[in-house]
Amino acid sequence: MFTRWAESVWLRKFAAPYVHLVFGARQTGKSTLIQRILPPHAVQIDLSVPKVRAQYLNRPDDLITLCRGLRQREGGAWVFVDEAQNVPGLFDAVQHLYDGDKTRWRFILCGSSARKLRQTGANLLPGRSFLHHLFPLTLAERPPDESPVEFDAPPCLPLDWPGGKRPARPFPAADLITRLAFGELPGVVTGLESHRADLLHAYTQLHLEEEMRREAMVKDWPAFVRFLRFAAVESGQMVNYHKISKDVGLSVPTIKSHYQLLADMFLGFRLPAFSGSPRKNLLSTDRFLFFDLGIRHAAAGLRPNSDIVLANPGPLFEQWVGVELWKRLQYLGTGALHYLRTHDGAEVDFIIAREGKFTPIEVKWTENPSLTDARHLLTFLGEHPKQAKHGYIICRCHRPLRLHDKVTALPWFCL
Repeated sequence: MFTRWAESVWLRKFAAPYVHLVFGARQTGKSTLIQRILPPHAVQIDLSVPKVRAQYLNRPDDLITLCRGLRQREGGAWVFVDEAQNVPGLFDAVQHLYDGDKTRWRFILCGSSARKLRQTGANLLPGRSFLHHLFPLTLAERPPDESPVEFDAPPCLPLDWPGGKRPARPFPAADLITRLAFGELPGVVTGLESHRADLLHAYTQLHLEEEMRREAMVKDWPAFVRFLRFAAVESGQMVNYHKISKDVGLSVPTIKSHYQLLADMFLGFRLPAFSGSPRKNLLSTDRFLFFDLGIRHAAAGLRPNSDIVLANPGPLFEQWVGVELWKRLQYLGTGALHYLRTHDGAEVDFIIAREGKFTPIEVKWTENPSLTDARHLLTFLGEHPKQAKHGYIICRCHRPLRLHDKVTALPWFCL
């Protein structure tokens, strides 16, 4: 069982007399974590069950009848609705109950997609709700399989760990390969290594494909499957809509809609280009990253294992770092993640923009970083002397290394 950073936050925030909306991709642990927090008397409605879903689709007011029949309790009677996006009409029923008596019930509405709610204009209870997200495991939530000897207070990025926790010791080198091969979904991580590839393949077949088919009412299903594989293979790269359109056989607007579907189902995110540089030759195209490397491999038609990592580790390592940074920023609720690239090939892999400051980051698959690896960081720092004071190289070195007064190389486990 993992200690999730969100648990302590949700325990505190769920006590507030509001409706709580919890979103995140399937299998990130939302329902498990909510059930750990709920009191024993909580009512649970699972809309992923066809019979239950059909009942509330036909009669959403049944929720009102159910809730009014619950015993009144100090602090309110808890009602947990899982996969709430399947019945948008329930949000109106919840508002009716909430507006009638803010203290009698405590509602938690959980979902794995925002698309249906957005497209139907569902009532997301503005002014009445708190919004929460859950993502695959972060570095701090998933400790190393072994316990190597720790070293004294390793420096880390100026990006607080949610909850004030971060790794305090080196991880075994094999741990990184495992993360790059199988990703960070709790159910996959806890499975036997021999089962992990099959679990990821099943996730792709049963969720990424079938649920997307139902969610988006995709007409040309074979073309969508081609798109999904292409998007997974190209994860981490700049999105070339016209090339994908030609290769997949779909229009550019349809390709853009499919990417939006991935984002709406929390299966990936856009990484926008940095626009604050004085340089005039910046590229402005977004990059797109899958939310988990194990799912990325399976969606690309690959069988996740260490061989596909070792065949070309650099791009996968860069994606893993980007996803880790993105999850941290999402949990912190402040800041944004960008990248910088110019037409002549200069680039900075990631730029954290937070509280008026920039932190440029390069990712290198090396155990021996050098000052040459820092040249683009130094250029960026020179262009932004007020907002950017220090840059970092994330790599596989064994201890933090000060390569320059303004550049530090950090082991990946010191992220």
